[in-house]
Amino acid sequence: MKRRAIIMGAAGRDFHNFNVFFRNNKNYEVAAFTAAQIPDITGRKYPAKLAGKFYKKGIPIFDEFKLTELIKKFRVDEVFLCYSDLNYSDVMRKAAVVLAAGASFSLLGPKETMLKSKKPVIAVCAVRTGSGKSPLTRKVAEWVKSFGLKPVVIRHPMPYGRLEKQEVERFEKFSDLKKFNTTIEEREEYEPHIEQGTVVFAGVDYEKILRAAEKEADVILWDGGNNDFPFYKPDLLITVADALRPGHEISYYPGEACARMAQVVVINKIDSAKKENINAVRKNIFSINPSAKIFLGKMPFKINGNPKGKVLVVEDGPTLTHGGMPVGVGYKAAEAAGLEIVDGSKFAVGSINETYKKFPHINKIVPSMGYFPKQLKELEQTINNSECDSVIIGTPIDLEKLLKLNKPAFRVRYWIEISEEKKLREIVKKVCIKN
Repeated sequence: MKRRAIIMGAAGRDFHNFNVFFRNNKNYEVAAFTAAQIPDITGRKYPAKLAGKFYKKGIPIFDEFKLTELIKKFRVDEVFLCYSDLNYSDVMRKAAVVLAAGASFSLLGPKETMLKSKKPVIAVCAVRTGSGKSPLTRKVAEWVKSFGLKPVVIRHPMPYGRLEKQEVERFEKFSDLKKFNTTIEEREEYEPHIEQGTVVFAGVDYEKILRAAEKEADVILWDGGNNDFPFYKPDLLITVADALRPGHEISYYPGEACARMAQVVVINKIDSAKKENINAVRKNIFSINPSAKIFLGKMPFKINGNPKGKVLVVEDGPTLTHGGMPVGVGYKAAEAAGLEIVDGSKFAVGSINETYKKFPHINKIVPSMGYFPKQLKELEQTINNSECDSVIIGTPIDLEKLLKLNKPAFRVRYWIEISEEKKLREIVKKVCIKN
């Protein structure tokens, strides 16, 4: 008999695992997905068009808080955790909920979920959300171009819209962002690559995405999401650790797995971290992966323009929320410039106000949440309500393109600098050329 399963996810890894492991699997019947981390996902279905011959009505998506009820309702045998950036106590607490309801608790690993490419694959992952993997991916893309080769970036999924229309997405021009109705979170990942002249693929079906990308790429660059491991088997895995969050490299799922699998680990943000924290991260990496080559990274920043007076700081949403960071580069830039930072939570409306309640560690900073149009409007209202002279934008994109602001905004640009950069560049080159 088929084992009845629930997939716990967050609109990304869960869909990929379904596609590659469950979709045509005669041994399992997926009764439902549950969703967490991402708002406005529940109440929908994984569409029949993508779900395959065994799921002609599609698969319902419920809120994760209904998990116990769903296990009993659907007589579920096994629950699979298929999303990332959870501390170990949270993982096992979820396991306890599942076990108490009578089902088994499972994780799918690389052997069952990684696809093989015909082209060399370089993957950039991280131990936590907001560690700096995307700036490093962009740097690696520039190196690949300098070798006379064409890189194509494939980004970890963020399909928050109509899934049947997001099976394979290709982004080359800024107009493509509008074409696919991308959210702020998607734009923050795709726009910097487009600005750099690199084609980006994303979507829902990562087998089809890979085959489409292979038609034009000399090298595939996997730009990881959260602290997840790659969907493709990498020829080189570079994992970014965060010196501002020592100990997280050995206490978060599946970030530690990324650190253990990596051939290269970049300990990032050393220009902002204490020496003892940098050393602690180095020690932890060595203890779990002594063969990894370790490099150090800095994250310089610059404010475009000259803001004055009181400022409101807007930061990358996911870094603050499930990434757990209290501040980001925008706050650091404002602080370095000696600017007075107002408390954005006092002016928050709607879902932005709810975000502060859900993530009380966020202090003063406004998270750039924009998963759906209403939330984008509420972000705009929060900023415009604020009693300040100007706005500091620390997100990877220019929010003024999406919002109508009633006060001047100043964008913070940031990038990554690697110690012994030539050595890391040579490691990348050998992977690209030998294949």
